[in-house]
This record gives sequence, C-alpha cells and structure tokens, in this order.
Amino acid sequence: MQTKKIITFLLAAVGLLVVPLFAQQLGNGPVRIIDLALLYVLLALGLNIVVGYAGLLDLGYVAFYAVGAYMFALMASPHLSENFEAIRAAFPAGLHSPLWIVIPAAAALAAFFGVMLGAPTLKLRGDYLAIVTLGFGEIIRVFLNNLEHPINVTNGPRGIGQIDSFRIFGVDLGKSWEVFGFTLPSVTLYYYLFLALVVAGVVICYRLEQSRIGRAWMAIREDEIAAKAMGINTRNLKLLAFGMGATFGGVSGAMFASFQGFVSPESFSLQESVMIVAMVVLGGIGHIPGVILGALMLSALPEVLRYVAGPLQQMTDGRLDASILRQLLVALAMIGIMLARPRGLWPAPEHGKAAPAAAK
Repeated sequence: MQTKKIITFLLAAVGLLVVPLFAQQLGNGPVRIIDLALLYVLLALGLNIVVGYAGLLDLGYVAFYAVGAYMFALMASPHLSENFEAIRAAFPAGLHSPLWIVIPAAAALAAFFGVMLGAPTLKLRGDYLAIVTLGFGEIIRVFLNNLEHPINVTNGPRGIGQIDSFRIFGVDLGKSWEVFGFTLPSVTLYYYLFLALVVAGVVICYRLEQSRIGRAWMAIREDEIAAKAMGINTRNLKLLAFGMGATFGGVSGAMFASFQGFVSPESFSLQESVMIVAMVVLGGIGHIPGVILGALMLSALPEVLRYVAGPLQQMTDGRLDASILRQLLVALAMIGIMLARPRGLWPAPEHGKAAPAAAK
C-alpha cells in the first residue's frame, strides 16, 4: 500500500512538471490559464482554512488578495518614487524588492488585516458574519479606488503598472530562459514558482488539519458552544483562522501583481470573492483534494466555455453577448454540479456514522 502511494506521488510529480512543456506547444495562452488556475488553488486553500476548517463564512476574502497585490506593486514599481520626494531621495532607482522579502511581507500584512477583520466579528455567525466580511471586501476595493487624492498612494482606478517580475537565483521570471537547448518562456517559469507555492500550501494545510489547532477549528465549526464548554479558546482560534487564511491571500496577491505587471481595483471585485467561495463549496468544503479540484475546474471553466460562447453568439447573429453568455453557462454548470453532487465534487469522507441498516 505504501509503495503504491509513493509511485502515485512520483507519477503525479512528473506529470505536474511536464504539463507546461506540452501546453506551451499550443502557445503561451494555455500555460497562462494554468498559471492563473494555480493562483486560484492557493486562494481556495487559504479560504478553506476559514470556511472549511473553522466554519466562518467569509465573503470578503478577495480583500486580502488585493492587499498582497498592492503591497508588492508599491514595493516593486516606480510609483512611490515618482510621487514621494523622501522615497525618491532614499531610492533614486526606485523600489525593487526581492522575492525573499515580498512573500513574508505579503503574508504578514495580509495576516494583520485578517486579524483586523476577525476581531470585531468574533460574536457574529452565519449570515451576519457573511454580510460583515462582504462589506470589508468592498471597503478595501473602494479605498484602493479612491486613495489618489490628496496623496496619490494607489493611483486610483488607473492602477499601478511597471511592476517588476521576480528574480530567483539570478533568473528573471519575466524573460525567457534557455535550459539544455530548451527555451522556457516567462509563463512557464511562473508556473513552476506557483506550483512550488501550491505544494507548500497543501503541506501547511494538511499539517494544520491533523494538528490540535485544526481539530479545535473543526470542533468550533461543528458546535461552538460545546467547544467553548470543553475549554477551547474560541476567540483566539477564530482570530488565528482569519490570520492564517489571509496569509494565503496576501501571498497569492503578490504573485498576481508580479505575474500581471499591473494591478487595478477592477481585479478585486465582489465577483472574484464569490467565485473563490464557490471553488471551496463546489469542490468539497474542508477537504483539500476537493478544494484543489474545485479551484482548477472553476478557474478553467470560463476559459473553456469561451470556445462554446463564440459559436453560440454567431448562431444568434450577435444578439447574445459572448461574455454574458459565458457567465450564464458557468452558472448553469455550477447549478448542475450542486444538484448532482450536493456535498461537492470530492467531499470529505464521513466518519463516525453508523452503516445503513440492511433491507429486510
């Protein structure tokens, strides 16, 4: 049994390593879609800590994504040097922060905002918590949209561009790289970076799930009053869940900013937050493989349906807008999945339930 597991993991590892090499034969487009899918996997893993483990419905998770993205945009672009004399004097060539500073900084800043969100909502549950977190996500987006006057911090709706690409051991991920006669384009190099972060995220989530903290979160999810009666410090553990989940969002945001080279408030709308929640719920809430499957499917589904919406638009002589039709098809697919699999595509195994009685 152990040998089969090792063989399965090795085959999966080899498959993940060669996927972009085959995909790039079709161009950079398919590899770019896979890259963004991996970012959504990282986001879904973080939200799964809050929603799946601790049972706290968070509809403002995209705020942490935005915080990480804008933090990296400010630390690795000429924007601050162009708008602030003191920063221009200290850094004449502009801020160009390396990866090893950005990832911990993005995680720490997003965790701080996560605790800020969690602290005033400790006594809220269910729909009330969802409404407050939704408001928090919208507040962050509105702030990013308006922090242009009187001091230009975020450049408002115009966004921040000229963001640096990452450099790892002297390799610039924003440029192609020659390896043993093979040319690896920028999107492929970013794929391996995102894959490494996803693997690290899966390991962290798995270790959390098996730890005393993870079991305490699940106890709070099942019955908070009973958990408190058993001596679990629900306040601190809820704050920890918000903080841990937010760190994944902050790191994902920093990766997104470097990958895109441009960020604006439009990228962090409520629709994005709802989509990330849908990935967790449709995949299998609280189950790591299910969350990964849900994130991959829902991130790739709109791009796949792009090829369906185009011909349908032509059949109606352009009366139907392709983008709206694509959203309709995504919604219908999600409804179909929930009707066919109410507990998700790959739900967590149920333990402790009695076997069904045999029919007489």
